[in-house]
Amino acid sequence: MSEPVSSIRNLGPAMEAACARAGIHSAEELRALGADETYRRLLMTGTRPHFIGYYVIEMGLHGRPWNDCKGAEKEALRVRFDAIVASVTTSPNHGIERILDEIGVGRRR
Repeated sequence: MSEPVSSIRNLGPAMEAACARAGIHSAEELRALGADETYRRLLMTGTRPHFIGYYVIEMGLHGRPWNDCKGAEKEALRVRFDAIVASVTTSPNHGIERILDEIGVGRRR
């Protein structure tokens, strides 16, 4: 039997619901994807970018409290976060383009 996303430290019902919208339905799936791919999928399904939300996942995957992220480690995570956000916001499947594609009236490719 699989563990719920909320079984990972720092992750509660709101993150579990956001993960479900992104097609991530278990702690095992989230662990296999890692923080970066999980967060990318969250953004692709409408989660608004928020740095704390990203590093909460990273810290949870390491079994650490969310507020344990400091100094150089936090700066390095910020660089990764910014790259993920940039890759999603420049994707043709982001925002209105994604919604138009879902309803079948998007740009023809």
